[in-house]
Amino acid sequence: MKKIILLLILSILTNLVFAQGKVEKGNFVIGKRDSIQSKILDEQRKIWVHVPGGTNQKFPVVYVLDGDGHFSSVVGMIQQLSTTNGNMICPKMIVVGISNTDRTRDLTPTHIDADPFVPEDSTYYKTSGGGENFIAFIEKELIPYIDAKYPTAPYKMLIGHSMGGLAVMQTFVHHNDLFNSYICIDPSMWWDNQKLLKETQTVLAEKKFDGKSLYLGIANTLEDGMDIKKVEIDTSIDSKHIRSILTLKAAFEKNKQNGLKYRGKYYPDDTHGSVPLITEYDALRFFFDFFPLKLSMKDFSDSTGTIVTKYQNHFSQISQKMGYQIKPFMGEINYMGYDFLSRKIYKTAESLFKLNVENYPESFYVYDSYGDYFIAIGDKANAIIQLKKALELKENEISRKKLTELENDQK
Repeated sequence: MKKIILLLILSILTNLVFAQGKVEKGNFVIGKRDSIQSKILDEQRKIWVHVPGGTNQKFPVVYVLDGDGHFSSVVGMIQQLSTTNGNMICPKMIVVGISNTDRTRDLTPTHIDADPFVPEDSTYYKTSGGGENFIAFIEKELIPYIDAKYPTAPYKMLIGHSMGGLAVMQTFVHHNDLFNSYICIDPSMWWDNQKLLKETQTVLAEKKFDGKSLYLGIANTLEDGMDIKKVEIDTSIDSKHIRSILTLKAAFEKNKQNGLKYRGKYYPDDTHGSVPLITEYDALRFFFDFFPLKLSMKDFSDSTGTIVTKYQNHFSQISQKMGYQIKPFMGEINYMGYDFLSRKIYKTAESLFKLNVENYPESFYVYDSYGDYFIAIGDKANAIIQLKKALELKENEISRKKLTELENDQK
């Protein structure tokens, strides 16, 4: 029976916090279109922005290259992992998808006139090599714009696939302090005779990366008859892409002294096109392995308020790791408070309502709920105090009705 109760509680918590999109004119909206005029790139740049639901909260920001193709899947995955079973795998995050104008220009670190990997008659090369300008746009224009307009926390992540993965590595190698974590997905490290790959090998051996995280996902792009061992000694142009990434993987694994939190994985069952989803999933779990709060059945029936102490200690620890304060989510704590109250476990219920008051003193909602606790235990005087606080912050029909009834009872 206790296990069933726990599952029901967690199921309701999931539904309570999962609806982070908005319904507008019959459509379910997960983000908004925005744009920024870039002086550095001399063009208008379109972006897609998803902001999680939450009152007076700040969120980490995930910047996604090739945003047209990856924005929706990244938003959906983060929504799922930040709400699963009331036990968050990762934090709720703002997602910024950066749409392309000239993909080759922006996502390549150097200009090339030809490469055996690309057909000779290709127009692929003409504008290549604008990566530094593109990173300057992100650093000096886009990030300040997002920070000024949206409720951002200091933690930032960059995600890129294929040529976007090449841009992720360029940023990691030459502008490492720009992001806290990097997801590099099947990157085009063959570019320009592996020039960036060689630079990466040197930097990984010489620099320190304490406090930084990187996850490398590698797709199965092997030709028929080839395997992951044979390809390492292959010299054909067809295997240059995966050989370059395997060399990158080896460089990361060789330099464990540099303090980087790193993991790389080869996905034998995934192609270049399918590997982003599973890489992003594994990367988020790896980066935020400290994030989940493990609660037991005993916690949901304890009458001493131990569950509150667990929340306080856990969120103190993850705040330290993330570099800014993260509070237990108000809706989740409030729901649990009412659950304990309905089961007449009053001490724990009060502790939960008080925790919300401490964390969200600007919200009328927490005082209204705390007032319900005092009504339940028959303390009308303190219930009136809490309801008046709620109404001082925001006039609302629910609190006003409760207050009027209590005041009439005292006459």
